Order: sequence, then structure tokens, then C-alpha cells
Amino acid sequence: MASARHPRRSTGPHREKNHRISANGTRDATLPRHRQDIEHGTSGTKRRRRRGPKIRVEGESGRRGLHPLHFFRIIWRSTCFLSRAVNILWPIVPIAIAVYYRVEGHDTAKFTLAYIAMVPCANLIGFAGQELARKMPHMLGVLTETTIGSIVEIVLFMILLANRLYPVIQAAILGSILATMLLCLGMCFFASGIRREDAHFDEAITEAGSGLLLTAGVALAVPTIYEYSLAPLVERGELAWTTEQLDGEVLHISRAVAILLLIGYATFIFFQTRTHHGLFTAIFEHDEARDHDREKDEAKDKLTLTECIVALVISVGLVTIIAYILVNEIEPLVEHNGISDPFMGLILVPLVEKAAEHLTAVDEAWDNQMNFALSHCVGATLQTAMLNGPLVVLVGWIMNRPMSFNFEIFDMVMLVLAIITVGNFLRDQKTNYLEGVLCVLVYVAIATAAFFYPSLHVASAEGSGGEH
Repeated sequence: MASARHPRRSTGPHREKNHRISANGTRDATLPRHRQDIEHGTSGTKRRRRRGPKIRVEGESGRRGLHPLHFFRIIWRSTCFLSRAVNILWPIVPIAIAVYYRVEGHDTAKFTLAYIAMVPCANLIGFAGQELARKMPHMLGVLTETTIGSIVEIVLFMILLANRLYPVIQAAILGSILATMLLCLGMCFFASGIRREDAHFDEAITEAGSGLLLTAGVALAVPTIYEYSLAPLVERGELAWTTEQLDGEVLHISRAVAILLLIGYATFIFFQTRTHHGLFTAIFEHDEARDHDREKDEAKDKLTLTECIVALVISVGLVTIIAYILVNEIEPLVEHNGISDPFMGLILVPLVEKAAEHLTAVDEAWDNQMNFALSHCVGATLQTAMLNGPLVVLVGWIMNRPMSFNFEIFDMVMLVLAIITVGNFLRDQKTNYLEGVLCVLVYVAIATAAFFYPSLHVASAEGSGGEH
């Protein structure tokens, strides 16, 4: 079976040149610094294209179709100890569904059960996405895995939009960015730092990511700053606009910003997959070479392509049901239990929607695959800011719903400060457990402030503007 093989990597001249013998006698992959090093190698010989299999060797299962026993055994085993521990929560899924449809009242219990049930469902999406990504070229695989991991977020956003919970969506967009950028990245820094003195990563990953994060943060802030600049003038009568007119202008600006962010994200994808894919592929191959569990992972049984698709269909269906229950219990929880919209959207919703991506990234950091871990953290953050967030605004436009980027000023300031903080940590291409602890502490501080932050508007209100 292919799952028991240990595939050997290509050792052409350009590959051998990119390795050195370290002081302790071990081979360490040295990354090429320019695209020319990838395309032409360092020996002056032309690189010959080979038609390889459509599925990468690392993702071959040695089987075809669907084998139920193998399927459930591989899913239960999952990728690491943390993911396997999460699978213990699967009995909560049918309980949460049964309690919601059969028990009257008890909104807190229903929300709690649905919240817990979302974790194993999201974990299955993440695992199926990871297994599918192994079968693809490196860069395409990372993008596919990140996109599949965002399915939970997209489903939640759309259900929240259908229920007109605009303040929760706005807080959840920024909360998702903060959770991935501070909590997940901090845990990655800590997990890698407790096993080694310093964890190193490549500047190509952090340079593009940091720049795009700052760009996305500034773009998302434009509608908020516009509204907060003109609102006092409208209130004092110095500007001959009504509040509804101002809200309408903010809504138009938000939709324009959403389109611009989508264009920026599409450009970033083209940059990674077309013009600079060779450099990113070399970076990920370097990470695979230093993976502490490489041989163990290659020997594991893997899902077939059919089984990956079946796992995704099952998990997405369950996530949709659980998300529906979760969203329907938000309003009763906010109204009767004193939980504010900012805390619900900024902290609670992002934590459950990003659970699978966090587990995957931390496991990769633990195994010294920091470039993979950073790609998942930065990639998921960018996808929320430049794809999922703009997407919910444009879908709201199609549905004639006034969903805008008019965030609370507290949320917006925290986001910009967090981007600056993380960018400073990524600047030197290395990290340690201290920086991880600091990132987590910043997130806990923001979560504490969000817990005491009051709800400034009713969750079911029409949001920041009239219908357009």
C-alpha cells in the first residue's frame, strides 16, 4: 500500500546545492533567495519538466473509493493528539440537535451544547481539508486547506446575515482576525518555542502577509473613520445631512471597499500561485524536510479522494445545522444573560469557527513547520479580512440588507494595534515562547475589555443604515 511507503524526494543538482551540513552533522535545507534560483537552479542547467502524477506521493492512500472501516478509523485518528481529543466530543452533536428541537426554553443550555458540538464538526472539516491538500501541489494545497477551513466562518456569517444580526457579524469579522492573529499565532510561537530555543521562518511568508494585513486593516477602517468624522457635524447641524443619509453613504463606501479588498485578495492569490509559486513551493518543501514527524506522517493511512469529499459533505452539513442552532440562540442569550454583542461577536463566535485551523497550525508549529503554521495563520486572517468579510457585505447588497463595515471604534483600534504588534514580532524572521505568551496576553486583555463592553444597539436592529 502507498500509505506504508516512504517516498524519496528528488535530489537533482539544484536540490543538492540548496542543502548544507550543519555543525552537528545534520543536513539543513537552505532556501533559495530569488526566483531565478528556483527556475534555473545553481548549476546552470535547464530544469526539465516532468509529468508527475496528479496526486502528490505524500497524499496517496493506495486505495480507491470509499471504505467505511478505514474511513472512520482514519477520521478518529485525525492528525494529532489535540484533534484526536476533540473527537471525544462527537456524542454532543446529536444531543445538541435533539435538545434544540425537542426541549422548550433552556436557551443557555442549547447555546452551550451547540457551541461545543461545533468544535468536532469544524475539526472534521479541517482534517478533510488537510487530507485533500496533501494530494495537491504545495501552494494550491495550502490555499485549499485554508479555504476549506473557512467554511465554518462563511456558513456562520451567512446565517447571521439572514437573521439580520449585523453588529454580531461586524464584531465577528474583526474578532476572527484577532483570534487568528493573536491567539493562534501566539500559541504557535509558544508551541514551537518550548521545543527549541528559536523558531525560524522565511521572510517571503511574513513580508507579504504583514503588508497585506496592514493594507486590509486600513481599508476596513475607512468606512468607520468616515462615519465617526462626519457624525458629530450631522448631530450639531453643521452638515445638512440626516443620520440616514450618512448611514447610506457609509454603506456605499463599505461596498466599494469590499470590491477593492476582493481585487486585492485575487491579486495575492495570483502572486502566490502563478508568478512566485516556485519560491513558496521551495519554502514548503524546506518545512517538510525539517518536520520532526515526517516519517510517521508518511506512514499513516490516508483518506482517498472520494473519502475526503464524503467527509467534507458530512461535516459541512452538520456545521450548517449546528450554526443555525447557534445563531438562533444568540439573541436570547444576549437579552437574558447579560452577554454583550461585542463579546459574543469579538470573542465567542470566532473561537468556535476557527477551532480547526488553530489546532492544525499549533500542531505544525510543534513539529517545527513554522512556515506552514504561519501560512495557515496569516492565510486564514487574510481570507477573513479580504474574502469572507467583503463577501458577506456583497451578499447583503444582493439581498438588500444594510451590512456595512461601520465597526465600533473600539474594535477597529484594537485591530490596527494588533496588526502593528504582530508585524513587529514577525519582522526578524524568528520567534520564541516569550513572544507567544505576549501575543496571547494581548488577546486576553482584549477579550476582558470586550466582556465588559456594553451592547450599544439591539442585535436584531437593521444595522447602520436603511435599505439600499
